[in-house]
Amino acid sequence: MNQNAIVKYLLFTLKLLLLVALIYAKIRSDEWESQVSALGRQVFSLTKDNGLKFKSFLNILLYFSILIIGLHLLTVMATSIYRRRNAIPKDRPNNVVLGIQNLYILVSTAVVITTVLSFFGIDIRSLFTGLTIVAAAIAIITKDYIANIISGITISFSDEISIGDYVKIAEYKGKVTDISISRIALLNDDDDIVFIPNNTVFVSNIINFTKKGLRRVNIEFELNLSFLSTIEELEADLIECLEDYHDSIEQDSFKLRIVDIKKDSLQLKFQYTLKSINRDLERDIRRKTVRRVVNHVGKK
Repeated sequence: MNQNAIVKYLLFTLKLLLLVALIYAKIRSDEWESQVSALGRQVFSLTKDNGLKFKSFLNILLYFSILIIGLHLLTVMATSIYRRRNAIPKDRPNNVVLGIQNLYILVSTAVVITTVLSFFGIDIRSLFTGLTIVAAAIAIITKDYIANIISGITISFSDEISIGDYVKIAEYKGKVTDISISRIALLNDDDDIVFIPNNTVFVSNIINFTKKGLRRVNIEFELNLSFLSTIEELEADLIECLEDYHDSIEQDSFKLRIVDIKKDSLQLKFQYTLKSINRDLERDIRRKTVRRVVNHVGKK
């Protein structure tokens, strides 16, 4: 066990002991009612009524501390057990772990809001009962954000998309770098980070190239007929420019296809099959192929 693991274990133990102490204090709080009120009057020079408010304040603080610490420990234990059972390294992201963390954030936010309202003496049940119309209006205004949260939790617990997968969502294509409670981050082929709302992801057609194990690469481009001698010459030129990558490409998988014939140009698709999925290698080959096409045009 390394030093970091020992520190994390000690911190977890201290938090657990603190949680036990807080629960014990809450159980005995009724027995200590008079002492708590007296303490408030003596230390803070409070009246009897304010002493009762002081006791109420401590009760709310106890509830809040128990819930927050309990949720945190439950999240840590749940993620630790899941990683151990599935042999997932601690530094490797996982959808289920992200889903648990998103739920923790959501529930913790609700606990904080409820606690703040309780400090001001607002009864939560009465508030929501009396503000039904307002609550409905708020729900309508925030429906997109709520939909994003629900979609994010659903995506997190599914195995359709995982961090590290190379996917196409709607018109966006790239590597998934993060799945948060409201959006997904993609690193596209231009090294730009694209943030997509979870609700958009949930309702869009998704192609997961990693999950499907697709090794076939397609590079589409349009070429004016005046810059083209023969299809065979262009195909041979493209294959030759990728000579340095032939060890990573299936033999005889190169193919230059005519997708569409227009009046003055051809829509072409250059295809090859990688021996293994490697998006960095694919990006390098794609870049070199496109540059070779441009150079081919420049020679004419």
